[in-house]
Amino acid sequence: MFQEDGASSSVTSSPHSTMSFSPHPWLKELKPEERGLYLIHLLITCANHVASNNLENANIALDQISHLASPEGDTMQRIASYFSEALADKILRHWPGVHKAFHSTRVAIVAEEILVRKMFFEFLPIMKVASLMSNQAIVEAMEGEKMVHVIDLNAGEPSQWRALIQDLSARPEGPPHLRITGIHQEKEVLDHMGHVLSEEAEKLDLGFQFNPVVSKLENLDFDKLRVKTGEAVAISSILHLHTLLASDDDFNLTSQKASHNLDYFLSALWGLSPKVIVVTEQDSDHNGKELMERVSESLYFYAALFDCLESTLPRGSIERLRIEKMLLGEEIKNIIACEGAERKERHEKLEKWCQRFDLAGFVNVPLSYYALLQAKRVLQTYKCDGYKIKEENGGVVICWHDRPLFSTSAWRFRRRR
Repeated sequence: MFQEDGASSSVTSSPHSTMSFSPHPWLKELKPEERGLYLIHLLITCANHVASNNLENANIALDQISHLASPEGDTMQRIASYFSEALADKILRHWPGVHKAFHSTRVAIVAEEILVRKMFFEFLPIMKVASLMSNQAIVEAMEGEKMVHVIDLNAGEPSQWRALIQDLSARPEGPPHLRITGIHQEKEVLDHMGHVLSEEAEKLDLGFQFNPVVSKLENLDFDKLRVKTGEAVAISSILHLHTLLASDDDFNLTSQKASHNLDYFLSALWGLSPKVIVVTEQDSDHNGKELMERVSESLYFYAALFDCLESTLPRGSIERLRIEKMLLGEEIKNIIACEGAERKERHEKLEKWCQRFDLAGFVNVPLSYYALLQAKRVLQTYKCDGYKIKEENGGVVICWHDRPLFSTSAWRFRRRR
């Protein structure tokens, strides 16, 4: 496809002809649509070479991509930048010493990561909709309860719980006593959340306690949740349960010790007898064992997410660049470059989550009409026709046009026979 007379455009041609291929002149003349299609072709071709360990041809494909991709270009140019970086990172892992040295000065700054996630929350309606539906499901499940205990499996952003405090304080039957347990690996994050929520509860005269648990989810000591007799328990997980999907075999690949896998974790949650668990996850299958499965699935998923940003922020936006590089780009790299226990971004479709929760002893709680109505109103405020909401498998899927992006579903404890 797209070739100049006398020269092959495919990196799948013979090594001799590919080595002499000079792409520079005609690649620059491609129209945006042609360039996008050709970038997809090059990325898939490159991934095939990486999967078959043909590193020489993979290198040639990456070189061609570099002449078309740009982290500041259109959607496909930006996507190609991050996927080519992920494929290059996977190649580099053939030489562990080189890979470690290449990343040796990299420092993860938690405050930066939280700021970028906050930007994602603010500029796109997706997480606002998920938080709103989650809170509505909790409020409805806790009707009439005097003591409510909410457990946040991925605490970091207090705005969702500030809104819940406001909702519960306005209950016709009067507010309950509310305890929120936040789980995060950084104490400073939890200290900030506790301060913000305590201030809000005091302002609204709502009885409140904050229980910080400094821990990674996979190492969580359930005794530290301190669930008391008489408390009605609600559990919230936004974009985090998939990190527990690595199997024991995956841990064996990296010689790491398995801690909590998802089956164990869901069983422990069941033991808390929650009145409701609300789960939001990426609605795409990025958990395949084969590289090509993950590349093809994630390519179209992230292209849709980058399109959402294209519709919201200008191409030169610093905020957009940071979201794409520090959040979405890192997810892409983890999906493509990592294996075993190191691969945390193991997204799955709602249908699979339904099967997992059913087997773990939970029953689906359909999200209410009022929750859906609120969600649609939030989307309408963005004045963008691309976002859609559809009901599926007892949950709700947020789409960009026809491409599913994120699912939200609610579950409750079911006594085992």
